[in-house]
Amino acid sequence: MLRKLAALPSGRVGKWVVIAIWAVLLVPALMLAGKLGDAEENDNSAWLPGNAESTAVVERAQKLMPADSVPAVVIYDREGGVTDADLAKARADAKAFQSVNNVVGEPQGPVKSEDGEAIQTIVQVHKDKTGWEGLGKVVDAMAEVGKEGADGLGFHVAGPAGYGADSIKAFGGGGALTTITALVVVVILLITYRSPVLPLLPLITVGVALMAAEALIYLLARDAGLVINKQTSFILVVLIFGAATDYALLLISRYREELARHEDRHEAMAEALYRSGPAIVASAATVAVSLMLLMLAVLNSTAGMGPACAIGVIVGLLAMMTLMPALLVACGRWIFWPVKPVYGAEAEQKDSVWSRIGTIISGRPRLVWMGTVLVLAVMALGTLGLDASGLSNKDQFTNKPQMAVGEEIRGEHFPPGEGDPVYVVAKSGAAEEVKAALAGVDGFTGVADPVIKGDEAVLLAQLADEPSSEAAMSTVDRARDAVHRIEGADAQVGGSTAIMVDTENAAARDSKVIIPIVLLVVLLILGVLLRAVVAPLILMATVLLSFGAALGVSSLVFEHVFGLAGADASFPLLAFVFLVALGIDYNIFLVTRVREDTLLHGTRRAALTGLTSTGGVITSAGVVLAGTFAAMASLPLVFAVELGFAVAFGVLLDTIVVRSVLVTALTLDVGRWMWWPGKLFRHHDDTVAPKGEPGQVPAYSGS
Repeated sequence: MLRKLAALPSGRVGKWVVIAIWAVLLVPALMLAGKLGDAEENDNSAWLPGNAESTAVVERAQKLMPADSVPAVVIYDREGGVTDADLAKARADAKAFQSVNNVVGEPQGPVKSEDGEAIQTIVQVHKDKTGWEGLGKVVDAMAEVGKEGADGLGFHVAGPAGYGADSIKAFGGGGALTTITALVVVVILLITYRSPVLPLLPLITVGVALMAAEALIYLLARDAGLVINKQTSFILVVLIFGAATDYALLLISRYREELARHEDRHEAMAEALYRSGPAIVASAATVAVSLMLLMLAVLNSTAGMGPACAIGVIVGLLAMMTLMPALLVACGRWIFWPVKPVYGAEAEQKDSVWSRIGTIISGRPRLVWMGTVLVLAVMALGTLGLDASGLSNKDQFTNKPQMAVGEEIRGEHFPPGEGDPVYVVAKSGAAEEVKAALAGVDGFTGVADPVIKGDEAVLLAQLADEPSSEAAMSTVDRARDAVHRIEGADAQVGGSTAIMVDTENAAARDSKVIIPIVLLVVLLILGVLLRAVVAPLILMATVLLSFGAALGVSSLVFEHVFGLAGADASFPLLAFVFLVALGIDYNIFLVTRVREDTLLHGTRRAALTGLTSTGGVITSAGVVLAGTFAAMASLPLVFAVELGFAVAFGVLLDTIVVRSVLVTALTLDVGRWMWWPGKLFRHHDDTVAPKGEPGQVPAYSGS
């Protein structure tokens, strides 16, 4: 059955049928993929936990205040101090802001700072379903008003509205990210294949897979309630390019090998799919299942990312297992020009770098793996300094957008908590008692009188610290403790600072719940695939150690090289899922080959032949995946830079050190016990191959 399935996309008629089917699917996919941005939800509900206290406050406060409004803190400054004319302009601007679409209520101010260096006006902006995009349009319109006739007067929009506007501009680099990612893949494929033509086929196939995946995700977001946002969209691009290209590399490597064994290219591709297919499918399934487990998250942005990215991986797999083989067979051997595979040509026998590495390891395998573990463990110590408690708004950018400049000026000349209060909603009968409780909370400079409508009341409390700081978040925790103790008040604390608190708490909960489940599920998949207990446990241990080392080094680089203030609260979980799921891929490719060769040579010799035959192509695949994630650094967002670096470094570490050195050394030392209690455990090892012999095996088969 497996052979028949493998022969379908490579058949003389089948290849044209497959190409035609994908061509037909591409037409609606192109139209639907372009609408994915319309389905993104970048408002509070897309990022917050659905059951968060701050989410409930937004819903309850809608009856009492303008629905889902956020403050835009307008800051004016002039070198040498602002003038009376500047203050007059700020008053005129405040009136003009009221005519801007989605500006609600009366502006507060303008107010001149005590030192006479700056002016502040606070404007409430309604945040509709377009989320950040809507805020961006409002802030742009306000900027046009503020900069007209400014005559050297500085104008900045800070606060939550300014942050949202600058965020959407930062995510707007998604088109550039796609281009950079594609260029990275092309360059690596050109170096790998030394052919100007062959890289076009994987690139075309990845492009088709990306369009199809985005179209499917759009339909699920529109009709099935799947929550996606800008963060999910740019990670999806990187993941499809990286993972699907990896599958292409593994398939093409085996196809090239089979072309030397089969005169008919259709038969060669059918054999290549039959041999390489199981490992590729197992790899993709591991990644997809791990990503699907993110649905267990209570943080909506994380829960929505899981199925969306899993769909991307599955669609990429389908394209590489159907469209890619059909295109390769349709093009014929010339696609490998200038070095076309020749039927009947024997594989070049030479002592490769991987066979030399294997020979070195085989001399003292226990010393090698113990030394490698020690080095990785030392690298992992860097995790002790990882600060993943979240970032303030201005620290979430790698550059300094206008919002960050405005926040700095505001912090120098105005009380830090002005314009972004804490909202407390309670039963109207307990409003005065709640106000008294808030007044006694350390960290507030004042509490406004309650606004009452029916049986609900809302109170605004001004923070003494910058709203996105750790001190402000601690104040929110103390406020919640205080008002929750009031019996019958049904008091809940919200606002932008409370949103950050709830996001951090949800991210911490998600890590504690999802990480153990991912480990267990991946371990079970490895157990079924390898039909053993020891090998899966060893592989999982190596991947965990690799993850710790990658996270440790990343933590040091973030602080001492990049100079970043910390990491997003969801960073550890996402880094873990991507590194473990993608890192186990390469172990699957290696160990399935070792398992196959064990039947011929025994485990210890198979460890060396497996390393030699998989070394080149798996390293190329790792470089491609690392390159695509590194492309995320093109976005001026700390989250993108940190996740991109951590995954890129972790993949290279796993590919070059963990797979080639640590796993090989452990397999040589453990021997046939790797397969306990399976049938291969009873297959006694032959002696390890003599020096140089491991190099005399064919290129990676992928099986």
